[in-house]
Amino acid sequence: MGTEFRFGQSRRLLREVNRLSKEDVIEIEGVVTETLPNATFKVELPNGHTILAHISGKLRMNFIRILPGDKVTVEMSPYDLTKGRITWRSK
Repeated sequence: MGTEFRFGQSRRLLREVNRLSKEDVIEIEGVVTETLPNATFKVELPNGHTILAHISGKLRMNFIRILPGDKVTVEMSPYDLTKGRITWRSK
């Protein structure tokens, strides 16, 4: 027969899946090469690839400015390696 869940068990499983997907990010450093509209940037990675990255909410909330030439830390999902989220700006 099918899988049966007790009350609340499916919610716990969904929370576990969400937690695992947040931990499965790839963190890599890169250099901002171009500023695009809507707080989006082109970031060049050490291996030569260029990705599109947007600012994380923490950086946006604290009004951290990111300019071309800045070294940044980018989180990328293993499912789409062409996009990322800027989580830290290095000096």
